[in-house]
Amino acid sequence: MKRPLALRSKSFEIIRWKKNSNKDFASEALATINEEPLSIRIEGSPYAVVMRTPGEEIAHVAGFFLAEGLVDRQEELRNIGFCDGADTNTVAVTLSENRRRQVDAQLDRRGYISQTSCGICGKEVVADLVQEISPMEDETVLPIEAAAQKLASLSNLQPLREKTRAAHAAVLYSAGLEQLAVAEDVGRHNALDKAVGKLFLDDRLPEAKLLVLSSRVSYELVQKAARARIPVILAMSRPTALAVSLAVKLNMTIACHNSKDGTLLVYSHPRRLLPSQ
Repeated sequence: MKRPLALRSKSFEIIRWKKNSNKDFASEALATINEEPLSIRIEGSPYAVVMRTPGEEIAHVAGFFLAEGLVDRQEELRNIGFCDGADTNTVAVTLSENRRRQVDAQLDRRGYISQTSCGICGKEVVADLVQEISPMEDETVLPIEAAAQKLASLSNLQPLREKTRAAHAAVLYSAGLEQLAVAEDVGRHNALDKAVGKLFLDDRLPEAKLLVLSSRVSYELVQKAARARIPVILAMSRPTALAVSLAVKLNMTIACHNSKDGTLLVYSHPRRLLPSQ
């Protein structure tokens, strides 16, 4: 459900201190981003509660299920919707009978490495992820100049950030750099789940070849992109070492914006980003 921008933020009266001003304090209304819990239920039982910006809940849950490995195909979501029409903070999901049998054990252990103990070292974590997710076989090549421009113009697709200065965004593009889906949320993981979920529900996810993120690239975002089979990630901030290690092993391309000189830093598998001929 797409919410009006006004419902995704709330104004507060704040005091702004103006340095080196004759009038040091001034009162004004300032928009802040909304954040509410979303309860996710499977077959009537609680599965997860995530904090998110209200809006696009059905797509959010669909993308979340794909990222968690609870579904691989859209038809495995037998039913997905709000528990009742008035409660948009609870989404109920029914899986197909075959899929439910396949993931029964997983429903007990909740997700991939997001739920593991902090005692597991990075190398073991990456090894576990590689076992769960197969390396990317997609060899899409994108013109690096045009791809970098999509990253540079990301703010043009962020009306919620423009209003609140507190929203992350995820945008998906085709091999021809056609915009396929965009989502904003207080959480970077949520924004990606929502964007992926839109295409997943429409059975168009295989069209997505480029992911543009407003945030840094963590291993969780690489994991989600890998589950969605998106080979190229461009981000405004730099990746973590574990994210790069995972991308190398999963045959994914990661690049980020270098704020110092406006260049693009390519961390893994650069063959997918090449100058135009």
